Amino acid sequence: MLEIPKHIIDILRTFDKSGFSVELVGGSVRNLLMNQIPSDYDLTTNAQPEQILKLLPNSKYNNDFGTVILPIKDKDDKVLSVVEITTYRSETGYSDHRHPGSVKFETDIKADLRRRDFTVNAMALRLLAKDEKQDGVYQFGKYSFLLIDLFKGKKDIKEKIVRAVGEPEFRFKEDALRMLRAVRFCVQLDFELEPKTARAITKLAASIKFIANERIRDELVKILSSKKPDVGIELLFSLKLLNYIIPELIAGDGVKQNHHHIYTVLKHNTLSLKHCPNPDWRVRLASLLHDVGKPKARKTIKGQTTFYNHEYIGAKMVDKIMTRLRFSQEDKEKVVNLVRHHMFYYNVGEVTATSVRRLIRKVGKENLSDLIDLRVADRLGSGTPKAMPYKLRHLQYMIDKVQHDPVSVKNLKIDGNDLINELSIKPGPQIGAILDVLLGEVIVDPSLNKKSYLKKRAKELLSYNLLDLRKKAKDLIEGKREEEDKEIKNKFKVK
Repeated sequence: MLEIPKHIIDILRTFDKSGFSVELVGGSVRNLLMNQIPSDYDLTTNAQPEQILKLLPNSKYNNDFGTVILPIKDKDDKVLSVVEITTYRSETGYSDHRHPGSVKFETDIKADLRRRDFTVNAMALRLLAKDEKQDGVYQFGKYSFLLIDLFKGKKDIKEKIVRAVGEPEFRFKEDALRMLRAVRFCVQLDFELEPKTARAITKLAASIKFIANERIRDELVKILSSKKPDVGIELLFSLKLLNYIIPELIAGDGVKQNHHHIYTVLKHNTLSLKHCPNPDWRVRLASLLHDVGKPKARKTIKGQTTFYNHEYIGAKMVDKIMTRLRFSQEDKEKVVNLVRHHMFYYNVGEVTATSVRRLIRKVGKENLSDLIDLRVADRLGSGTPKAMPYKLRHLQYMIDKVQHDPVSVKNLKIDGNDLINELSIKPGPQIGAILDVLLGEVIVDPSLNKKSYLKKRAKELLSYNLLDLRKKAKDLIEGKREEEDKEIKNKFKVK
């Protein structure tokens, strides 16, 4: 039997003793009824914010919506969780599809529940006295609670339905983000979207443009992190929301591919997301977007459809998409990196330890496992039955084999200070170029990573001009993409 934390019971009792009504509300009630432990607890009450502050001395209030924040701390004053206590309220006048024009504090919980988004979130639990007996009582630990369910949320939980409270169009005109939240709840709870609610979303899909990109991003991440992220993307597509969130994906709808690909680009991207073995939403996003550049790269050569360089086109597109949706620079760089390199060439017997070190250099050691997961997702999303073929297992072996080999200037046995002090080189770009050439040679042959050799070789490189040094370093480190070109040409049967 689930138990409600003591600090929540204490808060409820504090309000009761002072003569105020107070209830658990929202997602915590839904989770409790589904026998799931809530991640947090929200309360609603007829007490005004100023009265709540007096009842709970450590609470804070700095908004116009009646929500008081109470940090829950341990004995060392560390915040363990935050409880939100909100005065019953009704809202009107959502002229911008985001914010209520006016908020009115209410005395009856019915008015508060009526303003909420979905029936499964519009229920409340009221703590009962020990000797109080009523119908609709639920037991959590040793405490009894009365369920207040005005919109049949319990029934919708049983039938696994996400349904808007009241008239769906009104709910979505109030806050257009609720349309995205409906999709998110479907994939998080494994529920179906009620038809009238779905029709309202399709009709009002364009109003998602009024929502801040940061809020859209946060809902998208939650969808990608769910048990069925591919279902979420398919829902966004069928409800027309994807047109306004990631329209670049829509361009792949109906675009046929070639050879081993049996699905259109959009279907393949969605299936790759479905089969991504990695729970990290960033790797899942890379799986969804890895071929987003194919429609732009599409060409016909000698009667064959090709998508040459689509990974580079796609990487630029992903950068723009994630910039638009206000993702952090760190997250953006990771996803762009995975998309850019998802076509890495690897064929047992042809690829050397040097090329593996180059791959590590380009992708970053910390991203290699994710890149392999992306390749697995790509394969399974193409209809290939075998997720991890021998050559990918062999790549894992080679990565492990060369993991301690130098792949960065930081790994060299010589640094810029050595060049300045021992070779009388002045600080400047020439130092970095020389170190890059040395790194390129060491990537090819790690045994050269000795201070004596590197000093000697650095002296020889002093005679090169800066442009020649940079070209030499690039050729050594990147390998001129010969192996990548070979795979793509073989794939499309072109010379």
